[in-house]
Amino acid sequence: MAQLGVNIDHVATIRQARRTYEPDPVWAAVEAQLGGADLITVHLREDRRHIQDHDVERIRTMCQCNLNLEMAATDEMVKIAKKIRPHMVTLVPEGRMEVTTEGGLNVSGNRKRLKAIVKKLNDAGIAMSAFIDAESKQIDASAEAGFQLCEIHTGPYAHAFHAAGGEFVCDELAAELKKVADAGGRIQAAGMQFNAGHALNYLNVQPIARLTGKKELHIGHAIVSRAVFTGLREAVREGARAPDSAAR
Repeated sequence: MAQLGVNIDHVATIRQARRTYEPDPVWAAVEAQLGGADLITVHLREDRRHIQDHDVERIRTMCQCNLNLEMAATDEMVKIAKKIRPHMVTLVPEGRMEVTTEGGLNVSGNRKRLKAIVKKLNDAGIAMSAFIDAESKQIDASAEAGFQLCEIHTGPYAHAFHAAGGEFVCDELAAELKKVADAGGRIQAAGMQFNAGHALNYLNVQPIARLTGKKELHIGHAIVSRAVFTGLREAVREGARAPDSAAR
């Protein structure tokens, strides 16, 4: 059975929309753990658009499960990771104008630099993962760079699933799933751990979960989105009672 990694970035996105103190992503990390998350993921972006440095520090202190820090391969982020020492670091590409991560890390084109970063953080006791597209050259380069884990970017698969309504008679959807499956096999053959994530939700995750050898499934936006509806009714009830309780 695959482990579930829950990304709580979007809780911080709501907070940062008002530049206030709520909702606190640390509370979200606690709730996710109580709900059964096997690991918590936060992405500390260079522009600090959602998760902030102090969020990562506090979550690392209280997290009872593994903490996965997503970050760009920059000197600043390497320094932060060495200080905080999350259980795992996932290197991802970043673009200032993108809404969310739009593709995998180009390991094959930056092999030398990434190998040095992997060694530096491995020496600090941190497991290293590469967020990559389902391409043989990226998998092979990740193994050469010393990554212990590879997370396959499942965005193209998720978009194909949505377009096809989940019907695998659609050639494009079947092809995208096969790409992820083949990538997973190649990752394991290279001695690395096979993880998958990006745009996975309650429906499209099932075929990915059935793939041989997958270890972790990383889901964020879909879970936070579902939480709005599963918890909104009770939140409104409590809000309606609040004025009455204050009058007593």
